[in-house]
Amino acid sequence: MLSPALRRGCAALAAVTSLTLAATACGGTTKDSAKDDAGAAQSGAKADPGAATKKGLTVAFLPKQVNNPYFTVADRGGEKALKALGSTYKETGPSSATDTSGQVSYVNTLMQQQVDAMAVSAQDPGALCTALKQAMKNDIKVVTYDSDTNTECRNVFVSQASAEAIGRTQVQLLGEQLGYKGDIAILSAAQTATNQNTWIEFMKDELKDPKYKDMKLVKTAYGNDDAQQSFQQTQGLLQEYPKLAGIISPTTVGIKAAAQYLSGSKYKGKVKLTGLGTPNDMRQYVKNGTVEGFELWDPAKLGALAAHTAVALSSGQITGKKGETYKAGDLGSFTIGDKGVVDLGEPTVFDKKNIDQFKF
Repeated sequence: MLSPALRRGCAALAAVTSLTLAATACGGTTKDSAKDDAGAAQSGAKADPGAATKKGLTVAFLPKQVNNPYFTVADRGGEKALKALGSTYKETGPSSATDTSGQVSYVNTLMQQQVDAMAVSAQDPGALCTALKQAMKNDIKVVTYDSDTNTECRNVFVSQASAEAIGRTQVQLLGEQLGYKGDIAILSAAQTATNQNTWIEFMKDELKDPKYKDMKLVKTAYGNDDAQQSFQQTQGLLQEYPKLAGIISPTTVGIKAAAQYLSGSKYKGKVKLTGLGTPNDMRQYVKNGTVEGFELWDPAKLGALAAHTAVALSSGQITGKKGETYKAGDLGSFTIGDKGVVDLGEPTVFDKKNIDQFKF
């Protein structure tokens, strides 16, 4: 879900959609690069890196879906960070990941409650924009994490990693497992999920490399981050393409459901599966031979970085402009990149050798 890692180069960020897309203008000021700081510019404020960290703030987390294991881990990371910072955490959001416009009502409610900042994982980049812009006009700082909205509709996007790193490495993992041969499919979340779509664009671009000439992407299916739908989509893919060699599922719900189906089928060990998952969800499937390896970032650290970013914005230490730096506790120091994007780090690959070292 992951909805959620993975969490750096300029070329990597010349992406297509507005998720982790920290790119286009890597040097000089252009019409587009000036627009990159739209969220920060709305307030007209200047960053004061030496400003004291405010306490007693209220920061609300609005994930794509509450009670989703991935977001539960991420948001608890935010809660822990806020407690250490002397501020208050709250969480709200839809119970379904398919309700693409449902987050708007929660943004409006949080505005009425006059929270100081909100951290939002956007289900639909366009649907949220008007509400988030209004929140910023009301001096509420807006951080997106895991999945972005449009750049002008938030102050900072906390990305799991560069979109390119996430997209390309999943194809690289599957290519190694397949010996670079065979038909493959992608099992994604919702068709509107900005992070999924951005990663998939990079997957397709990676597949253009000559070393993948014997690998063919036959279909992208959507399980809407629903376990049953994802399970059924996996079954459907294998019925439609009986010679399918591998599946990439860049969503924690999807990869777990796909692994569950494969583990109890004749395809176990024959159809390779990789993507983004949590060690706790995937441990049994790695150990029983269904999955060789998959990847992710630490979602708790992603949530913590979102919390630190929200507090830094509320304290005036940053505004969201490129080049601003701030400290995020034990996570270290971070610098805001193009389009107001901050990257958490590189993806971690989990396999039999290391999966027991991770407990999330």
